[in-house]
Amino acid sequence: MFFERPDSGERAILVHIELSSDKDSEDPRELEELALSAGADPVDFLTGSRAEPSPKFFLGAGKVEELSALVQQHQAELVIFNHALSPAQERNLEREIKCRVLDRTGLILDIFAQRARTHEGKLQVELAQLEHMSTRLVRGWTHLERQKGGIGLRGPGETQLETDRRLLRARIKSIQKRLEKVRTQREQGRRARRRAEVPTVALVGYTNAGKSTLFNRMTEASVYAADQLFATLDPTLRRIELSDVGPAILADTVGFIRHLPHKLVESFRATLQETVEATLLLHVIDAYDEERQDHIDQVHDVLQEIGADEVPVLQVYNKIDLLPGQEPRVDRDEDGVAQRVWVSAQNGLGTDLLMDAIRERLSGDMFHDTLELMPDQGQFRAQLYAQGAVLTERVDDEGRIQLEVRMPMRDIRQLLSRLGIPAERYLPPLPQPDEVAHG
Repeated sequence: MFFERPDSGERAILVHIELSSDKDSEDPRELEELALSAGADPVDFLTGSRAEPSPKFFLGAGKVEELSALVQQHQAELVIFNHALSPAQERNLEREIKCRVLDRTGLILDIFAQRARTHEGKLQVELAQLEHMSTRLVRGWTHLERQKGGIGLRGPGETQLETDRRLLRARIKSIQKRLEKVRTQREQGRRARRRAEVPTVALVGYTNAGKSTLFNRMTEASVYAADQLFATLDPTLRRIELSDVGPAILADTVGFIRHLPHKLVESFRATLQETVEATLLLHVIDAYDEERQDHIDQVHDVLQEIGADEVPVLQVYNKIDLLPGQEPRVDRDEDGVAQRVWVSAQNGLGTDLLMDAIRERLSGDMFHDTLELMPDQGQFRAQLYAQGAVLTERVDDEGRIQLEVRMPMRDIRQLLSRLGIPAERYLPPLPQPDEVAHG
């Protein structure tokens, strides 16, 4: 990795400014949680309000002086802004207050760098860091010279900055190539699952909603789960067995956060592809969180950004053990379809209801009925057995075979078509699309 992070526990001043020009501002409490998750030690919080950011410092002159005094007073090593700063604003602030400055995107990238555990996760984080840092190169990356050896690498008359940029471009290209290989391997795995008709259920939700705890409860796995932001970064896949459905893949994914930096969404596209191509999304929601509706909206925005907003969703309201008198239950729509399940992943309350609801939602497009076959339909019977679709069989006194069959509706339609058997003999008619009036 290019980047060296100082030891955790740095004394940090947090800065949050309410901007009247910003209709969707960040949450100051979330900044504190992010700072703690990164291992910082917040010692003070500077707040204020402005009509719009100052181009030079983001803050006004008075606030810059106030910030400088706080840095001196606390001997702070870091100032963290709850906003996106331009490279020039970061440089100007650092020069003025004599302290390292980090914006919200840089902070989230740092947390991701600490949390990534797999080779793929580390590559994705490094790519996002490099792309974010490339705009800030004018600071001079002296540690690149230490790690890559500046001597002998620069051409005649080439400045350190140009060398750094060239090294940076080469490293970005190398990472992109390696990630492309990972994406190809993932895509092959997904294709194999699609061919085998194995549904994928992906857990999504705001960071720290309890996805990994729920994942562990459902799969009896031991995925890292902690009460902190972005505890899980790397996608984890586990096979689960669902009665009436068969095997399914459960995927745990990275937590979302408001205004998730675009570079991260781009870098984690391989991971998030599990979400886009899932059969069903479990949107895990912290039922105890006062901001839960806002977080639901933020998750929906990210799903829209990655193109997963069309995937069917089952909402899972987690942490009901923190809500007095709240019992596990399933909320259904007017058609009786499960929409919401109330559970506690921590102590297992309601997970049986959740598994039932998942089973219901996945088996919606399944054929489950008793077929009556005549003695001369041996080929049809053999094909049903070959596909593992026969649950029970009995023969009546007249030699007619009654098979209890369960299989995907699409597969039985294809089988009937292949054998030249009219579908209407065994299946309900396909729903007709509404007639569209042409004006």
